[in-house]
Amino acid sequence: MKRQLPKPRDLAPLMQFKKPHIGVRRRLDAALTIEDLRRIAKRRTPRAAFDYTDGAAEGEISLDRARQAFLDIEFHPAILRDVSKVTTGWDVLGGPVSLPFGIAPTGFTRMMQTEGEYAGARVAGRTGIPFSLSTMGTASIEDVAAANPHGRNWFQLYMWKDRDRSMALVERAAAAGFDTLVVTVDVPVAGARLRDTRNGMSIPPALTPATVLDALPRPRWWIDFLTTEPLAFASLDRWSGTVAELLDSMFDPTVNFDDLAWIREQWPGKVVVKGIQSLADARAVVDLGVDGIVLSNHGGRQLDRAPVPFHLLPEVATELGKDTEVVLDTGIMSGADIVAAIALGARFTLIGRAYLYGLMAGGEAGVARAVEILTGQIERTMRLLGVTCLEELEPRHVTQLTRLAPRPVPGQDQG
Repeated sequence: MKRQLPKPRDLAPLMQFKKPHIGVRRRLDAALTIEDLRRIAKRRTPRAAFDYTDGAAEGEISLDRARQAFLDIEFHPAILRDVSKVTTGWDVLGGPVSLPFGIAPTGFTRMMQTEGEYAGARVAGRTGIPFSLSTMGTASIEDVAAANPHGRNWFQLYMWKDRDRSMALVERAAAAGFDTLVVTVDVPVAGARLRDTRNGMSIPPALTPATVLDALPRPRWWIDFLTTEPLAFASLDRWSGTVAELLDSMFDPTVNFDDLAWIREQWPGKVVVKGIQSLADARAVVDLGVDGIVLSNHGGRQLDRAPVPFHLLPEVATELGKDTEVVLDTGIMSGADIVAAIALGARFTLIGRAYLYGLMAGGEAGVARAVEILTGQIERTMRLLGVTCLEELEPRHVTQLTRLAPRPVPGQDQG
């Protein structure tokens, strides 16, 4: 083969240099998956704050199983369909959403990164998805409403031992225009979150020799923490102690179905019950007239070895999907996970850690990047399956491969 030196005019089309990006933009552009954002977040966030987000209860088996459940699926695509246009939205709980996921309620959010709930609410408003504010949030109900004035805001309620204070929050949320109340029912006591105990995690974070040493490679986080509004719970009195001590001092282990019915009567909008882990309990709360249920084991942060919500989904959706809207959370790390959940009967999903990894990786821009990644994955998965809208997704598109095969216990009620 004859060789020759390349001519400049032949090289010109190959010599195309992109304008370099530096700092946050460069990091976020390089993140192609939620796991990429997680790795960035881990480098930029002190260990105690990162582990609070990333960790789960005890051996973290529930979280591992929930994520594995999404990996253990097989898609069944259809070919030769016109998928040039894809629609990713529909109505959820009485209002439109542009995507089949929203931002889950998360506590202590400004501890992860100082923009906290404000970043999540602003991104949610711009992208047409709901934002959920936790009772344990670090931004007030009114400030979240101001950050997301034209979008959908949901308020997550923990019932405290002091019922009057709980309902005062509900009244404030209604007055601020929040359209949905998410009542969380799986926290009679705090789960054993061992990472937090080992890290000595407290609110606010304490400056100890260990935390100072941990801060050395993460100066930006500490500069932001020390030069912005002090970290505090917007809906609570200031607290100085461990997270578990706070939760156990607040949460009411006597809450029952009568309390849920009473809450339903107080709230003028939609009511969703979060923390459903069996078909029997799902039926019981639907019979009380709630508008939706969230199949959730609290991100694996309460009872370890709890049921996997994604495994429960097909049965619950088949039995109750015509009577209520079924929402799913726990373990979602990709848009493909979300598509699989919709195909198996979920009306909607919630992302918690996936959003927080973006927040820790780059503040509001990082949250936007997380939503962008999930959106692209949802659209691509739908196209590859041969569907153009959420309504076309059906159980035939997904098989849950069997890794854990439960055996019925003699005498155990399987309903």
